[in-house]
Amino acid sequence: MTKLFLLAGALLCATAVKAQQSPMKLMACEGKAQGTYYIVKYLSADTTSLQPRIDSIFHVIDQSLSLYKPGSVINQFNETGRVQMDAHMKAVIEKALSTNKATNGLFDITVKPLVYLWGFGVTKPGFKGVPPTDSIKAARTLVGSRYLRVKGNELYTIKKGVQIDCNGIAQGYTVDVIGHFLASLGIENYLVDVGGELCAHGHNHLHKVWSVGIERPSPGDTTYEPVQGLVRLPDKGIATSGNYRRFFDLGRTRFAHTIHPLTGIALHNNIISVTVIAKDCFTADAFDNPLILMGVDKGMAFIDRHPEYGLEAIYIYKDKDGTIKETFSKGFKQYMEF
Repeated sequence: MTKLFLLAGALLCATAVKAQQSPMKLMACEGKAQGTYYIVKYLSADTTSLQPRIDSIFHVIDQSLSLYKPGSVINQFNETGRVQMDAHMKAVIEKALSTNKATNGLFDITVKPLVYLWGFGVTKPGFKGVPPTDSIKAARTLVGSRYLRVKGNELYTIKKGVQIDCNGIAQGYTVDVIGHFLASLGIENYLVDVGGELCAHGHNHLHKVWSVGIERPSPGDTTYEPVQGLVRLPDKGIATSGNYRRFFDLGRTRFAHTIHPLTGIALHNNIISVTVIAKDCFTADAFDNPLILMGVDKGMAFIDRHPEYGLEAIYIYKDKDGTIKETFSKGFKQYMEF
């Protein structure tokens, strides 16, 4: 008994010495990718920078899903109507089609002709402002995930001219891919942020659950001067859709880059933003656009009716009198640090 106790004590001492020799350090990588910034933070005893490998992940995903990359897999599809998908594109397409079905068409990657028509695409139309009604009507004839088919690794369309735009979901997917990469290296504590879409796992260097900032209105505000609110992310993903990033104003109406795929009209309701928490960033990013199109009441009802998606959300919006307000889903407040 004594020998066993002494041996166990020696092992504990050796482990403690090893831990002292290799303390976990907070590491950070940051840069630009996918038209925005990225920041990756993680705890590791190895101080070798992972930046080159993270940049490589962005490069590979861009070769698959970027509309800005000539020859990318998605651009090949948009040019020919048929393509052999790689693993990244297949994962995104499958998620997009399932989300399209779940939201009755409010999430639709075939919305590309409308996105470009409204001036939010890679190329700009030859006019500014609201597109002509007949142009919207013509573009809508090419919108509908019902025109897409997947057979094995092949994606094709049954209607000529149908094109896809995965920007409404690709960043959330990329966030999770980077998170899985870190986990594959044995890194258990990390935070990944790509343009405000994030996932977190474990704890930070202060041994606390990772916290991220979101913009919230001051009580009774009518001008939307946001203050910072903190959200805890215990092994969750978070994504935000809003009308304050890409938009144009026409008179007193603000048209945002989120296009309603069933009407062809750019978002111009009273919603300022919706922030969604889910089990992963891929899911949160998939549902943030449909939820902002639904509006507060229908969006909250959707979350309540579909617990299988694990969604929680906060809406920030203007009331009828112009006052900025916020509405939480039932479970969102547990993540807030007021």
